[in-house]
Amino acid sequence: MKQKHRLLVLFLKTLYISAFTFGGGFVIVTFMKKCFVDELHWIDEQEMLDFTALAQSCPGAIAVNGAILVGWKVYGFAGMVVAVIGTILPPMAILAVLSVCYAAFASNWVAAALEGMRVGVAAVILDVSCGLGVNVLKEKKLYSIAIMVIAFLADFVLDVNVIYIIAAGILAGTIRFIWMRKREQTAGAV
Repeated sequence: MKQKHRLLVLFLKTLYISAFTFGGGFVIVTFMKKCFVDELHWIDEQEMLDFTALAQSCPGAIAVNGAILVGWKVYGFAGMVVAVIGTILPPMAILAVLSVCYAAFASNWVAAALEGMRVGVAAVILDVSCGLGVNVLKEKKLYSIAIMVIAFLADFVLDVNVIYIIAAGILAGTIRFIWMRKREQTAGAV
């Protein structure tokens, strides 16, 4: 197969796979295996397994990571670019259409549905937070209760950035761990 034709086939196959598979990156990787290993024989099965492991372990979308690896194997840098473009075009087109629809219906049912989702998510977060707080209180550890109360006051009363609150919690936990460790070592030495 001529190299330019191979690039066109690579683009069309990744475009097709991305456009007609739903269910996430692992579904797309499965279709990539079927296409590039079973049908076209451009990659062997072991390479595809390796590519899947690499795609999963790298940051970013598994489908795009898989396309990068397959495209590079098939045609180097140009193959990588073509495969990525073929993979991201369908979701981008779908998002563009959805954004137009959202703009058209934002004042109607879409806005109401999103508001309901937002309220539902807030309820779930509140439920988890209350459950965690109750568990801290059940432990009856003064240190943990003090950290929880201080974090709550810092957030809601003083409006401290949550990153600082988390960092302070990490620092407090680390200091307590070191202090407890030294205490155990001192008690063990006696």
